[in-house]
Amino acid sequence: MKHNVILVILDGLNYEVARHAMGHLQAYVGAGRAALYSLECELPALSRPLYECILTGVAPLDSGIVHNNVSRLSNQRSIFHYATEAGLTTAAAAYHWVSELYNVSPFEASRDRHTDNPALPIQHGHFYWNDHYPDSHVLADAEHLRLRHRPNFLLVHPMNIDDAGHKHGLDTPQYRNSARSADILLANYLQAWLDAGYQVLVTSDHGMNNDRSHNGLLTEEREVPLFVLGDGFSLDPGATPRQTELCGTVCQLLGVDHDKPYCPELLK
Repeated sequence: MKHNVILVILDGLNYEVARHAMGHLQAYVGAGRAALYSLECELPALSRPLYECILTGVAPLDSGIVHNNVSRLSNQRSIFHYATEAGLTTAAAAYHWVSELYNVSPFEASRDRHTDNPALPIQHGHFYWNDHYPDSHVLADAEHLRLRHRPNFLLVHPMNIDDAGHKHGLDTPQYRNSARSADILLANYLQAWLDAGYQVLVTSDHGMNNDRSHNGLLTEEREVPLFVLGDGFSLDPGATPRQTELCGTVCQLLGVDHDKPYCPELLK
């Protein structure tokens, strides 16, 4: 069965903070309408390499996107490529590095901030470039794209949790409260997305440490959440998804041809 999919990447969200601080998402889990899994992010635990990993299923060593300053188009096939080639509609409200990976590099705000081009992998986009750009605005941007274009695949990528982590560190009220704030913001949209038939995945690229950074092997840097909501998911508590399987799993939900690994246990 083909589904529409919304993938939410809450940048910099550590698994343990997601587990205890995100009460709205956990309410869905407690009601048996969602499941929460733990993923170990690939290495290096850095943003641009892991956007590429999540969206293409390719680990950084193999993609060549090995640090945040590798600014070029991806040479891998992403969810956006598979979807558009199958005639589906794609959209993203995301940090500008996502535009640089899949649409055009380098990013030019005056040209690329608002994108409407059916020839591009990300056909419709609202892209931002300040880490403190409010999560509330990213969610509003995403909902505008959803209502206007009815995309089959929508990426939603807020940055404020990561920004709080870099300013204050993992074990701080500011970081935890940024996660709580993101959960409350999602509460404005989640049920409407589900009612519209979307399958929703909420995950992160990497976690955070007390040094106000991330890149290494510490559990708090590498362990990230994956919440799944929607009737296309099995909610199997024994499923063990990997970060490299998210691309293929989304493609399975979309019903598009792909050659990526995926986690069949996640799906009905």
